[in-house]
This record gives sequence, structure tokens and C-alpha cells, in this order.
Amino acid sequence: MGKVELVVLANSVKHGQHCVAGKCTRSGRWVRPVSNESGAALSNDQTKYQNPYGTYGVKTLQKIRMGLSQHVPLPHQPENYLIDGDLWRQNYSIGMLELSNYLDSPVDIWGEGNRIESSRITLGVCNILQSLLLVKVTSLSLYTTDEGKRRAAFRYNDISYDLAVTDPKFDEIVRDQREVYGILCISLGEVYQGYCYKLVATIY
Repeated sequence: MGKVELVVLANSVKHGQHCVAGKCTRSGRWVRPVSNESGAALSNDQTKYQNPYGTYGVKTLQKIRMGLSQHVPLPHQPENYLIDGDLWRQNYSIGMLELSNYLDSPVDIWGEGNRIESSRITLGVCNILQSLLLVKVTSLSLYTTDEGKRRAAFRYNDISYDLAVTDPKFDEIVRDQREVYGILCISLGEVYQGYCYKLVATIY
């Protein structure tokens, strides 16, 4: 596979590790670097990058050059690529004003509701062409349930959604009442109890 440069658009929590994804600066296609063929998350060490000032943990909006060894697609995550283990390199970052250049414009977010039956995907009834989306939404509301679950309610193309959030900055955004721009990176998660859940990986 060789080296590719991604604009990192998601760095979310997955089993205490990192689920990183971004768009290739050359092709514009989504890439999700993973640690094995089953789509496992990346460790802290695997998501470190180097620049002239030292070695750090990857952040969203950075341009990161990474090595990929092979394409390891799953029916629900066709963008998965196995990392080659080399240390990543940073090549500048993009600003929030440039983020709109990377937006997707699907008709809906894999239909309505907050999940898809995994059997529909494996049987080919529901064909997942991409499991990552960067979309501009309206009426965004971030809240925590009585059980402590982090959620995002919003509308996209006149459809209402209410999805779980895996963005590690969620608590900080809510606590500090930080301004958000209504842009979300949404991912189709791994199979869990027969379903693939739609997850808000990053809030912009």
C-alpha cells in the first residue's frame, strides 16, 4: 500500500483506545486505519506522530502521513486499512474554515433511526458503500441521559436523529458551553448484539 496523507476528521474512544479516521488528501476518500484485520482500535502508541518539535498524540484537523500495509474491508466498514507500524508524521493542519471542503452530502445517514441490523448488511440487503460521514446538521443538542450516556440529537435533511457520542471532548464541550459549528463526523460502529450503531465520533 505505502504512505498516504490524511486529514484526520475523527479520533474517538473505542474500548479505551482510539478509532481514527480521515480523508485522503489526494483522493478525497475515507480511510480508517486499524490494528488488525478485524478492525480493532489503535493504541496510544499507534496513534502518535512526529513533527520537528517532538512526538505527540494525534489530533483532529491535522494532516498526518501514515503507512498502510493492506486494505482489510469489512461489510459494515469498507474503509478499513491495516497500519504498517511506522511512526506517523505530521504535515501541518487545516483550519475550521477549510473543514467545509471535506463535507459529505448523503440523502440520509444510512436511513433513519440509530442503528442497522447487521444481518441486513452481511446479506447485502443494505449495501454500505461508506461507513464514515462528515455532515452539516441543524438543531444540534448535546445531552447526557440519566444513565450517564452521552448523546447528540439533531436533524439532517429533515430527518431527526438521536445518536450515541464517542467524542472524548464531549464533556468538555458541554461543561464549558463551547461554541460548536454543527458539523459531525459520524461512523457506523462494530457489530454489537446484532446491530451496527451509528455513532457521533467527533463534534465540530
